[in-house]
Amino acid sequence: MAGKKYLEAKQKVEPREYSLEDAIQLLQRIKFTRFDETLEIALRLGVDPRHADQMVRGTVVLPHGLGKALTVCVIASGERVKEAEEAGADHVGGDEIVERIQKGWLDFDAVVATPDMMKLVGRLGRILGPRGMMPNPKAGTVTFDVSHAVQEIKAGKVEFRVDKNGVIHAPLGQISFSADHLVNNARSLITAVVRARPAAAKGRYLRTVYLSSTMSPGVKVDANRVEVT
Repeated sequence: MAGKKYLEAKQKVEPREYSLEDAIQLLQRIKFTRFDETLEIALRLGVDPRHADQMVRGTVVLPHGLGKALTVCVIASGERVKEAEEAGADHVGGDEIVERIQKGWLDFDAVVATPDMMKLVGRLGRILGPRGMMPNPKAGTVTFDVSHAVQEIKAGKVEFRVDKNGVIHAPLGQISFSADHLVNNARSLITAVVRARPAAAKGRYLRTVYLSSTMSPGVKVDANRVEVT
């Protein structure tokens, strides 16, 4: 059952489509929790993810970051270990890191691995996959350039991937950010998704756009008025 404060907040959301700017400002006004919530976006796309040629995925570095320090784990060996540490990785190692994760250790937000370590990392698919943290070349998290990968994640890199229902969910930063910063982050992510449109997608691509914070009701954004850069 929804709480009283949530219902009060929901009553302030009109049953219409808002501009991106107005939706964000509204969510900032109706926030009722004491903690700094995360602003999230949900994009429903005109694709059928059951077909490989209509899969949508990619990454984008948000111009104003996510507003929180992400813990990065790097699985590498040799000189790449030192490179990762110098770039600011929080946990770095090889076999021992893989073993720790297999035993249930998940004290991190993102994983980067070098290509030569993927044979070992492959064992972690069932653990990291469902959490969206399995290293992937397309996401830039399987690379020998571990320094660049770590720096991007620390700077606010977001990976997006359409789910089985044709929806992309992604964070945009903290609700305490200025409205302008949140708008810029939102536009950057939407632009990346639009650019990732598969050639096989037919008809209207960006179907619906909703914004919400961690505890708030959703606010519908007019997809036709969203400017991409």
